[in-house]
Amino acid sequence: MLNSFLRKTIRLIFIFTLCLTLVIGGGAYWFYTYQLNAPLSASQDWQYTIPSGTSLNAIADDLSQQGKLDKLTAFVWVYAARFEKKAQLIKAGEYAIPVGTTPQGLLDIFMSGKTIQYSLTIPEGVNFRELINAVHAHPKIKHTLKSIDNKEIMQALGLPSEQNPEGLFYPDTYSFPANTTDIAFLQRAYQTMETTLQTAWQSRTTNLPFKNAYEVLILASIVEKETGVTYERPEIAGVFIRRLQKGMRLQTDPTVIYALGVSYDGNIRSKDLEIDSPYNTYRYAGLPPTPIALPGKAAIQAVVNPAEGDSLYFVAKGDGSHYFSASQTEHSCAVIQYQLKGKALTKYKQWCGQYPSCNACRSDN
Repeated sequence: MLNSFLRKTIRLIFIFTLCLTLVIGGGAYWFYTYQLNAPLSASQDWQYTIPSGTSLNAIADDLSQQGKLDKLTAFVWVYAARFEKKAQLIKAGEYAIPVGTTPQGLLDIFMSGKTIQYSLTIPEGVNFRELINAVHAHPKIKHTLKSIDNKEIMQALGLPSEQNPEGLFYPDTYSFPANTTDIAFLQRAYQTMETTLQTAWQSRTTNLPFKNAYEVLILASIVEKETGVTYERPEIAGVFIRRLQKGMRLQTDPTVIYALGVSYDGNIRSKDLEIDSPYNTYRYAGLPPTPIALPGKAAIQAVVNPAEGDSLYFVAKGDGSHYFSASQTEHSCAVIQYQLKGKALTKYKQWCGQYPSCNACRSDN
């Protein structure tokens, strides 16, 4: 009887203990999951930055101080991250946190590394100085360059200090996280240009007057500055290439403007065409020594695959496009048609009409 009673008592104690354990365990699990899956105390989307090297406890304390996590939830959050071996997977950066995010969701966001991305657009045709100014003006780029001197910048990028940086950086819209350094941004733009240029160089057509890809870059920068009309770029490139092949000077205004630098006031005068500069293609034959701007992909492709034809001249028509001519006479007529006005136009149209081959100014269109 006694043994039977003891066995029943032990069995009841065991069942009670088991039930109590299940109840406590179930309650603890419910509490644990509730703490991790209840939305954070935030009424709108918010941002959070994790500095490099910040510990999990420091993040939890900061979130608690900001009122996003209460102290108990913060404790559970830290425990869960460590128990699930996720603490070491948290990545530094600036994160966007949607309203309604749970502590578990917050941990997933911090592990994803999907930080807020900012952008900077470098337009085609800007020069290196304008690029540097744009980089320095961006509030989310970390400025580490001590100087904006060309040589020091090239050294910081690991490039030869004597190399001119003009044209070496690809114009595009770049996305990046906060605190990306200016050097990292420039290195990315440089590598993108290198890849784009070398790919174009490998696909170039035959019989081009270039010794290397850098000369392609130089002419592409001129083409970029000459027109904003995409379909004209191959034709303008063709004009310049034929002039180079014939030993003719390029005689292109953008190179003179580049040579004038800050003294350029928006107008090119006759005296400007006589300035003694290797960039003055009215005075010196061949290509200028460096690019004059940052050319885009379309301009580079136009130079390595120019349009065929016999045109050697072009003049702006005033609508953004150009009139192309194969002879000096026709070009002169086109200049009269599109550049002169009033009495001067009437006078020179009479001269123009003496040449049957001149088509540019035979109509008033």
